[in-house]
Amino acid sequence: MIKVIAYGPRELGITEAAVRKRIKKLEEKKVILGYRAIVDYKKLNMVCSYTGVDVEPEALIKNTIKELKKIKEIVSLYLTTGDHNILAEIICRNISELDEIHNKIASLLGIKRICPAIVTEIIELKDLEL
Repeated sequence: MIKVIAYGPRELGITEAAVRKRIKKLEEKKVILGYRAIVDYKKLNMVCSYTGVDVEPEALIKNTIKELKKIKEIVSLYLTTGDHNILAEIICRNISELDEIHNKIASLLGIKRICPAIVTEIIELKDLEL
């Protein structure tokens, strides 16, 4: 699919209608969850943080996810394995606002620890090749 978008359907012998149909099917099956621009927030004088959140297991489903979804600056949430239970992508105007958001998250019931990783520079973005 990525090659079709990159090279154009005709070059690969596929009609545009077939490509649109395939994309629609992937959207309906929730394989494609959405589309978004990749923004260099530093150039806009904004802050992007990928913040790990450690949560008490009993609070995870009941409370924490629901409360995190309410914070408008959290633009994506992921359940993860490894170092943290949840990874939150946070976009805000400045470090002070980020600190306020982190304090808000830390005050939620069941939160054990938050571990921010502030993006200082985008080094490289690659297209996925299948």
